[in-house]
Amino acid sequence: MTQHLPFPTSRVAVVSITRHGMALAGRVIAALPGARLFVPEKFRAEAEATAAGAASCYAGKTGDQIPALFASFDGIVCIVSLGAVVRLIAPHLKNKEADPGIVVIDEAGRFVIPMLSGHLGGANALAGCLAEALGATPVLTTASDARQTLAVDLLGRELGWTFEASHDEIVRASAAMVNDEPVALVQEAGGGDWWTRHANGRSGPLPANLKQFARLEEIDPEAFGAILWVSRRDLPAGWAAKLAGKRVIYRPPQDAAP
Repeated sequence: MTQHLPFPTSRVAVVSITRHGMALAGRVIAALPGARLFVPEKFRAEAEATAAGAASCYAGKTGDQIPALFASFDGIVCIVSLGAVVRLIAPHLKNKEADPGIVVIDEAGRFVIPMLSGHLGGANALAGCLAEALGATPVLTTASDARQTLAVDLLGRELGWTFEASHDEIVRASAAMVNDEPVALVQEAGGGDWWTRHANGRSGPLPANLKQFARLEEIDPEAFGAILWVSRRDLPAGWAAKLAGKRVIYRPPQDAAP
């Protein structure tokens, strides 16, 4: 269940602030071995009974714990109302490259909502794992997941690929994908099984606006809103200017498939 998480479960904090949330918190901790439960001091007895050896109790306001949680954990699961979480974390947000993935679950355990850093921060993946474990409904609002299309910033992550692109290039390429503009995928390296494992799994066909090529030199850059290039080689001479502003380069690891 946790195989698609971009971070170990020991890097997940679970926050519950009510007595009724404790039972659900215990199920979340059981689903994420190594995760830690954070609760107000007044619920110490319940927390230790629910998550023996994995509970941390704090005095004072929950909001005062946010900086330490942001600094120490990659994923934060909040059994707290969505509106309250928005107010708690708002003063501490930086950017999607730095903020942890944050997931909210209602006390009844019916809905699992990734609310921050869904892609790069792993909140969507964490929500998918928890929804499966709890029998809950994941509420995914990112366009690529809602439409089951390609998430530019996640392509090949399960295979160990890294990407090279500026923030603006990622935004442009992502917009091209979800707005059905022509997008070129040029794969010169890496394994070919990236689609079924992509973003927690895709079962349908490739997006119709995604055109595949085997070599960069085969494409006409002017014909595409974005170019996704999977390769280990440097850009050929003159191609940096041709692809300026609309390319994302993916680098498979050297020990992966050719």
